[in-house]
Amino acid sequence: MFHARIVGSVTEPQTDAPETATPQTTDAAETPRIESHDPAVPAAYAAFMRTGWGDRELDLPPHPVASLAAGRRKGLAAAFPGERLVIPAGSYKVRSNDTDYRFRPDTAHTWLSGNQTSDAVLVVEPSGESVLYARPRSSRETDEFFRDRQYGELWAGRRPSLHEMTSSLGVEVRHLSELDTSGARVNGVDAELTEVLSEMRLVKDAWEIGELQEACDITALGFTDSVREWDRVLEFGERWLEGTFFRRARAMGNDLGYDSIVGGGAHATTLHWIENSGPIVPGELVLLDMGVEGRNLYTADVTRTLPVSGRFTPLQRDLYTLVFTAQQAGIDAVKPGARFLAAHEAAMSVLAHGLSDLGLLPVSAEEALDPDSKVYARWTLHGTSHMLGMDVHDCGRASADVYPRGELEEGMVLTVEPGLYFQSDDLLVPEELRGIGIRIEDDIVVTADGSLNLSDSLPRSADDVEDWMGSLLP
Repeated sequence: MFHARIVGSVTEPQTDAPETATPQTTDAAETPRIESHDPAVPAAYAAFMRTGWGDRELDLPPHPVASLAAGRRKGLAAAFPGERLVIPAGSYKVRSNDTDYRFRPDTAHTWLSGNQTSDAVLVVEPSGESVLYARPRSSRETDEFFRDRQYGELWAGRRPSLHEMTSSLGVEVRHLSELDTSGARVNGVDAELTEVLSEMRLVKDAWEIGELQEACDITALGFTDSVREWDRVLEFGERWLEGTFFRRARAMGNDLGYDSIVGGGAHATTLHWIENSGPIVPGELVLLDMGVEGRNLYTADVTRTLPVSGRFTPLQRDLYTLVFTAQQAGIDAVKPGARFLAAHEAAMSVLAHGLSDLGLLPVSAEEALDPDSKVYARWTLHGTSHMLGMDVHDCGRASADVYPRGELEEGMVLTVEPGLYFQSDDLLVPEELRGIGIRIEDDIVVTADGSLNLSDSLPRSADDVEDWMGSLLP
């Protein structure tokens, strides 16, 4: 006997707090999704549209992850012997009325299969064999291909056929209508399965690290694009920086890995400032937290804080150098066998002592660093690191004993991103500090003898930032 474990639902993509839903199948013969403003389709028109079409198969190359994904599926099956495991890709989410967000598949589904099409469900059988149930290209025997706004080929583009998917992904692919989960244990999320999948993804293989390196390289180009267009940045503000980086992400990658944070001036003190609607003012700083998601969904996550005028003021330089020193201490702490939290603790020690030197702490730096105090965190606010991979905050459902309380292993990838944030209305800091926010973030892979900075093509030190900007400013 076996029962199924199901992550998410067939029709709903994964979220951080998914709702429980029963998987549903989709029949290609269903009434197409149409809108009230679509013109009527007489029977004669529909019959005519179903005739006279040629047919051809696309010669899709083998997916680069096919062999790796097969091994991942076998590893997952071994973790749950005798059980049927069901991992959906998810479906579309409405943005506004009859428009959807661009589809992005569930991470675990794509990691296990390579598939990026919507409405697909991967089933790992108790035998260890796997079947991908998918919604293929529109049939010419129904109205879907010319009427359906979501799946119709003439509306949304050609989806691959079952044969094309099978040959490319290296896994048997059947029509979604054949999916049967009767008698299965059906949850919105099975916590144990989700935890295991998160932990399986913690250590990246060489192919994954290559994908992350490519995402970082494209991200560096996006930062460079932004500085090259500085005259437009000064004219249009934060929006221009956001748009310039997005252009590079779409041209060379899949999308943004997350909404870009473009914080000019005091906006830099808002950790997740994604409105990006303010001005960029000479004499101030601008914080850019941006990352490209590559074609295979691995994402970079990089932050630089730049002087708008191209050079730091003495005060800005001192504060920036403090954050840079803290970040370097965090990076130096990354190595196999070190605790995941070692980078955070190293960076916070530097910042706490720096805040003490500025006369801001109500107690000594050592007292402030005591876990029962942490008063220094008024100006540091967040953790220094998170795992990185196909999700920008990767592997977040792992057991806390493994992450974040566990140790680093070769192949893990994490960010190191300390910051200092002095709010505009903080009366406990001198007026000249108020409204300044600084963060420096890089993507670090744990190597056999230490670490490697995947995003080190972008300058980090104050001198290097000024030289870099000077070489690019229009």
